[in-house]
Amino acid sequence: MIDYCIIGSGISGSTIANLLKKKYQVVIYDKARGPGGRSSFKRFDKKIGYDHGVQYISPKTAKFKKFINKLIKLGILKKWGGTHLFLNNRIKENKKHQKIIGTNGNNDISKYLIKNINCNFESELKKIKRKNLYWELEFINNKKINCKNLILTCPHPQSKKLTIKYLKDKSILKKKIKMSANVTVMFTLKKNLEKISSFFFDDPILGWAALENSKNRFKSRFNHWTLQSTSNWANKKINKNKKMKLINSNILINRFFELTNTKKEKLNNILNHGWKYSYNPKPLKIKSYWDKKIKLGICGDWFVGSRLESGWISANDLYDKIKKSN
Repeated sequence: MIDYCIIGSGISGSTIANLLKKKYQVVIYDKARGPGGRSSFKRFDKKIGYDHGVQYISPKTAKFKKFINKLIKLGILKKWGGTHLFLNNRIKENKKHQKIIGTNGNNDISKYLIKNINCNFESELKKIKRKNLYWELEFINNKKINCKNLILTCPHPQSKKLTIKYLKDKSILKKKIKMSANVTVMFTLKKNLEKISSFFFDDPILGWAALENSKNRFKSRFNHWTLQSTSNWANKKINKNKKMKLINSNILINRFFELTNTKKEKLNNILNHGWKYSYNPKPLKIKSYWDKKIKLGICGDWFVGSRLESGWISANDLYDKIKKSN
């Protein structure tokens, strides 16, 4: 029987899996087609792709900085250079703000952490059931597995749906947590604005634009852009984004042309991805949850904050709780 079954391969899932694998048998299940969670890398053609979730890493805490610096030395991560235009007058710019990215994609951290770990993708968890001394997991494809310990790294709504009946402290998931959304659009256009790596806009609709070419991962005769909406706009659009993909994509693209004073042109290869549970703007008072009696753990960035670092902090906190309970 599996020692630890971990749901999710984002920064929280990959971090806790990497920590536990030193002593236990660990298996990861993820509904996505590949690792990374919110740090997913959308491949377009061969090496060409888009960071359509987390745009970059800017470490704050000493421990996370040490971890990131280690990955930079290993060549897993690198600094994102170029000209980054900060145009948002409502927020004070931090001139020392670092922008660290994956050498090949922003899911490189997860790939590094889960190397040599048994990972099962396109495996969406349907329900869980506690049976005496183990957990029974049932997936959408009707596959069932058993494990001694279960760790969820899903967004708050999904974690709540799966675990609420088993939690000793139900107040953790009963709280009204409203996670903010994001709509991301990826597209190609003829060479222009080549000297700009990113824009941080002061706009009610479009929040961010990044030139993927500036990350020096591939060469292309086109410019490949990633646009991300503001959370306020996405919160109103996200529930119908699947049906309104073309309309929502055009709204963001048109704003891009307007805000950058770029001549509008006919576009091809437009991709749209909606993040319904992008981040939690109001963190909890605890960093993770662990019930040693029934061997159930929950961690994720939504415990701590909106940054990628928050998920890493939550996973390390859960690992410390597991160690103390054993």
